Amino acid sequence: MQDSPSRDRFPQLFAGLTALSLALVVSSFMAANAIRNFKQSNDALMVTGSAKRPIRSDYVVWRASVSSQQSTAQAAYQELKRQTERVQSYLKAQQVPDDAITLNAIETYAIPEVAANGRETGQTIAYRLSQRLEVRSSEVDRITQLSQQATDLINEGISLTSEPPQYLYTQLGKVRIEMVAEATKDAKARAEAIAQSTGNRVGAVRSAETGVFQITSRNSTDVSDSGIYDTSSIDKDITAVVSVKFGME
Repeated sequence: MQDSPSRDRFPQLFAGLTALSLALVVSSFMAANAIRNFKQSNDALMVTGSAKRPIRSDYVVWRASVSSQQSTAQAAYQELKRQTERVQSYLKAQQVPDDAITLNAIETYAIPEVAANGRETGQTIAYRLSQRLEVRSSEVDRITQLSQQATDLINEGISLTSEPPQYLYTQLGKVRIEMVAEATKDAKARAEAIAQSTGNRVGAVRSAETGVFQITSRNSTDVSDSGIYDTSSIDKDITAVVSVKFGME
């Protein structure tokens, strides 16, 4: 008596069902694991923190220039030399040390003769010479006052042009590190406030990015994507911004 064909196929059918069940179990496990990993990777909160601190400039750069115009280069040079020496003497009388003063190279410009038709004749009618002086000092208030008073030399016939002082802060490297830490703390406080409102907890920092620093005059609202470094004011504000990505629990 021959075996039934259905009886021969039963082991094959059983094996196929077993393989299919195993495949479904593995697929379900992989899907659940993928969902869990996806959830873990996306359970994050990006927060921006900031810190602001007032600073006072501790270094000043003041520039001024003298000029002379005469019919000959020699005469213009002698006059320029006299004026430069007078300015140096004035600065010395104001207790400005010699090593704080820098004299730049003399600039010479030949003034051409121009005919009635507006064309140059090829002749020189005068020479204009100028020289720039630069004062660098940590005595911010005194040099500021000096820059305002130095124009009194004009009353003596000195062709002096005084530029606005530039005010710098030499401790930026140290302050930046401190302010990044303060801005990061602010970012965490913001993240905790948001997490608390949603019933979550803030986890570890996943990434952080420091933005540009804004160094502006006191109480200014100016901002720039590339950062600002104001040199026109003695009293300034420095602002740091940090974007921090926190994991959520």
